[in-house]
Amino acid sequence: MKLSIEDLVQTRIPTQHGEFTLHYYSNNRDDKEHIAFVKGDVANQHDVPVRIHSECFTGDVLGSRRCDCGEQLDMALDIINRHGQGVLLYLRQEGRGIGLLKKLQAYNLQDQGLDTVDANLQLGHLADERQYDIAALILNSLQVGSVAPITNNPQKIEQLRALGITVSQRIAIETTINADNVDYLKTKAERMHHMLSVNDNP
Repeated sequence: MKLSIEDLVQTRIPTQHGEFTLHYYSNNRDDKEHIAFVKGDVANQHDVPVRIHSECFTGDVLGSRRCDCGEQLDMALDIINRHGQGVLLYLRQEGRGIGLLKKLQAYNLQDQGLDTVDANLQLGHLADERQYDIAALILNSLQVGSVAPITNNPQKIEQLRALGITVSQRIAIETTINADNVDYLKTKAERMHHMLSVNDNP
């Protein structure tokens, strides 16, 4: 079955980063609510700042210091607000696509000495199982001309281009390094080739 999406509702959401319009999408693949948080008029616009953010309950909601997700989410909204327009796509693919239960199990393996990649592999998963085809469909539905992804992940950029999205430039997003996330960030840089500057002394 060909993947399809439907923009079911749009509503105004005022935030500390300005006013956005939230688009709630359904799709024919899963029962998850993938969301576009849009600031300004992005239709037929170019170099639109776009953050494709995968759900991270522990980081986004609880403020966990084990990752950089919550801080990236807040920084991305600030970047979009300062540009006066942009899109934050919130995709429901927790734990790089393995789900919350497996992510928490991976955390325990990390506390035993494995890095984030090896923990996923030991649980029988890939290092990263996220997909971005729904993101591409949403960007097309919003009629975005070209995007400036807010990311350090080259794989995200490559997948967007492979899905037919025009990527004009990249907006870097580097967060605070602390004792709890330094190994996580080093693994991102060294094993997943994220464009990050990480040292051993947070």
